[in-house]
Amino acid sequence: MTDDLALESDRTILFKLSGELLGDEQGSGMDAQAISRVADEISDVVNAGIRTGIVIGGGNFFRGGRSDGFLLSATRGHQMGMLFTIANAIALEQALLSKDVKTVVQSSVAIPSIVDQFDGHSFMKILDEGGAVIFAGGTGSTHFSTDTAASLRAIQIGADILLKATQVDGIYSSDPKQEASAEKYDKLTYDDVLVKNLAVMDATAVAMCREHSLPIRVFDATVSGGIRRVGLGEEDGTLVSKE
Repeated sequence: MTDDLALESDRTILFKLSGELLGDEQGSGMDAQAISRVADEISDVVNAGIRTGIVIGGGNFFRGGRSDGFLLSATRGHQMGMLFTIANAIALEQALLSKDVKTVVQSSVAIPSIVDQFDGHSFMKILDEGGAVIFAGGTGSTHFSTDTAASLRAIQIGADILLKATQVDGIYSSDPKQEASAEKYDKLTYDDVLVKNLAVMDATAVAMCREHSLPIRVFDATVSGGIRRVGLGEEDGTLVSKE
């Protein structure tokens, strides 16, 4: 990290984290060490004075591919996933609070006895006071991904950039874990991602970012320090933007 990055605190960012980041080596359930590591890196970003929002998924508990044997309707499956994002948000909240980072969970799904409900405005006060806000429950509607929720919340908090955490170091022409010849891109336009069908985020999320000229940085969050570096402004991974 450079001194310039350390001083770059007049920014608002939103992390999109997968639930698998909080899980065990297989990305399932919750793992105390994994959660603590993520919280450590986010706390460094928040303590640098950067207004920080977070959207987290629920795939460590339940993904579409696991639902076949449960005889669930698509709607019920989505609703279960929304609830799991709330559980993950609470786990990360508690880890951040233990590190003296003021943190609030706001859920699109109303559970007033457990978490605050997203109201579209109070998050700014928390961010301005140096706290972190974890947005849970997706968009509050079924059939929308947490990627779309992340784009929506990033726009609502006026984020300068959406930081999309993945398990690879950027966007590739194909899956680099399956094809050694896959080409990594340092920069792409929104249209590149959509036309080439580069499945790093769903099309709705990318289109929303394009409409609002919100840059997306796709980075590897599984490496030590990855979350901290991009949160502080380093140019890891792949940047998706207008030009």
